[in-house]
Amino acid sequence: MTGSLDAPPEITRDDFAAISALLHQRTGIRLVPGKETLVMGRLSRRLRQLGIGGYDEYVRLLHHPDGHELGQAIDLLTTNETSFFREPQHFDYLRDTVVPRHPGGRLFRLWSAASSSGEEAYTAAMVLLERPPQGGFEIYGTDVSTRIVAGARRGLYPLEASARIPPELLRKYWLKGRDEYAGLMAAGSTLRERVTFLHANLLDDLGDLGRFDVILLRNVMIYFDQPTKAALVQRLQNMLHPEGHLIVSLSETLNGIPSHLRMVRPSIYRLPAGSRD
Repeated sequence: MTGSLDAPPEITRDDFAAISALLHQRTGIRLVPGKETLVMGRLSRRLRQLGIGGYDEYVRLLHHPDGHELGQAIDLLTTNETSFFREPQHFDYLRDTVVPRHPGGRLFRLWSAASSSGEEAYTAAMVLLERPPQGGFEIYGTDVSTRIVAGARRGLYPLEASARIPPELLRKYWLKGRDEYAGLMAAGSTLRERVTFLHANLLDDLGDLGRFDVILLRNVMIYFDQPTKAALVQRLQNMLHPEGHLIVSLSETLNGIPSHLRMVRPSIYRLPAGSRD
């Protein structure tokens, strides 16, 4: 079914199912019936840009072998809600418990596994700069959206995003924009040099990133079905150093997901030494 270019086209059940299936196959995110309005809201402008009158034509474009438009759709459909110092209990635990126990002798490594627009990774960088682990540290941030990763690398945010950043850290690590950057703040070089942002899909084998002391996987698995969650947790636990931590959001749990990880606090899981197969 096609619609007029003057008004947003309606999405049919079949077209919604096709888009949902492609998104699930590529990212693990499943859009359930009832999310049709969300899909139209996210994609209608893109259809107008392309001069496409209906979602049936757009679905055909999503199957193009070059994968370009599917990448564009993923960028538009993935949720990127985050903030600095979100769920601060996790950063308190990082500072007060994880860092003091780091043995030193090697680099402390933290991975923001669904880093969205970068606030989580930059928050971790501020915490670790204030309480540096023995041996130094590095942080990786990854996201499935190329557009969002590009924004995280720029490190530019509206000034109101600073509301949860302690004033002393704001003064120390952030720059206030001027002229064309008025109303914005920018991550200073001290922060930027500590964080590497990469485009990556959590459904892929990311073992080349190496092993980590902490993996943050917060507010991600709520979009996955149980088999996808189980496969992801299995892969991520194999990327932890012994005694490493996997941290999910306070609204999430690993209950019912087979793994070697043991809960030390709600939402915080540790890989016991010697437990990896």
